Amino acid sequence: MSDASRIATAAGNALNASIVRNSIPSAVDAMVINIRALISDGKLGVGDSLPTERELCERFRASRNTVREAMRIMKAYGIVSVRPKVGAIIIDDRMERALDLFSFNTLDISLRTFNDIQGFRKLIEVGSVDAIFDQMRPDDIAEMRSLNAHMRAATSIVEASEMDFRFHLRLVSILDNRAVTDVYRIMKPVIIRIMERAKGLRDFTGSTCDEHTAVVDALEMRDRIRYQYALQSHLQMGITTFEDPEERPA
Repeated sequence: MSDASRIATAAGNALNASIVRNSIPSAVDAMVINIRALISDGKLGVGDSLPTERELCERFRASRNTVREAMRIMKAYGIVSVRPKVGAIIIDDRMERALDLFSFNTLDISLRTFNDIQGFRKLIEVGSVDAIFDQMRPDDIAEMRSLNAHMRAATSIVEASEMDFRFHLRLVSILDNRAVTDVYRIMKPVIIRIMERAKGLRDFTGSTCDEHTAVVDALEMRDRIRYQYALQSHLQMGITTFEDPEERPA
């Protein structure tokens, strides 16, 4: 075998060994998988207790440090809460953890962020026009008009932006898709920040309310084209607030 062949063979063996090592979960990862399986297979629910640290060590033949690190990860996921003298209790704070994580992205809203968020909202609110029209009921229209009236009467930007968000959340709730409404709740911090940066109080209580009214009127008339036009124009409101000087046309 030539030197070149030996080098190639050695490199290939090293690569294969690396792939195998990386595909094997760490002891902590394996423990997290075991605990999740324990919850699932044991049909444990919120409020139920997990085995003690010692019991977990014995059951899975793991070190105390491994179990503790796995529990720390489960706690970060919002799946368990470790309480003194009580032990690990199953909880469901996954949505709160996701909200905490997403809120870190609200410190600086760029034009790119505006386009990404509003573009996503167009896909849901405008792109789902057929499903929304098929599933909406008179009480949906009534509740959206009520939220819009509350926004018109708002006395602060904070109050107005909250009503603005609730209006759009109520709109997407017509889809009766929990995944969609959960995503909107997770996105709430950045959506609110976009609203508050793009609009003043007069915008909320004036033009924004008028645009909401146009959207609801189109829904009530079951006019798909008018609905899509009104909502798409509304979601682009305030885009110039996010433009960088260098990106503006001369």
